[in-house]
Amino acid sequence: MKVVAVVGSPRVNGNTERLAQQALDAIAAEGIETEVIRLAGLDIAPCNACMACRNKPECSIQDDFQSVYPRMLEADGIILASPVYFGSATANIKALMDRAGYVARNNGEPFTRKVGGPMVVARRAGHNFTYAQLMYWFMILGFVVPGSSYWNIAFGRQVGEVVNDSEGMQTATNFGRNIAWLLKTLQKAL
Repeated sequence: MKVVAVVGSPRVNGNTERLAQQALDAIAAEGIETEVIRLAGLDIAPCNACMACRNKPECSIQDDFQSVYPRMLEADGIILASPVYFGSATANIKALMDRAGYVARNNGEPFTRKVGGPMVVARRAGHNFTYAQLMYWFMILGFVVPGSSYWNIAFGRQVGEVVNDSEGMQTATNFGRNIAWLLKTLQKAL
């Protein structure tokens, strides 16, 4: 089994990645393989609504999407993590969500019954909207989303500040544990 965390922040090792890593550490402690996929530095253009993915299981836009999407397909669990930018998710993660969503919806719904969920970091506000924005993606694509001890959000502005949000970090740990438990439970059921 494997869980990937797609980090939509342009900062490598920033607050969003640290929060996602906290969840991945809890998952890895349960013996499940993990990987961080950083969108920082990648070129993923927005969906252009060409609908070419209706005819073949890939996106017609040639960019770094082709290096990320197959890793999402191979994973048993997916976390999408984004900082809040002007009240919503980053453009990078939104472009990935739109394109992955269209390709998946037009090609057999490969994310159905995978496990996953959102994680969000902000300086002060915008968590709830961004969390919901990411959550809608999981819901429309048929993911099974475990809860935690609170919504998977944390506070931080300067790099590293998120680790001072003890409740946010504990929520991330609990989320990771719940992902691991759910994956193992589903595996036993099959």
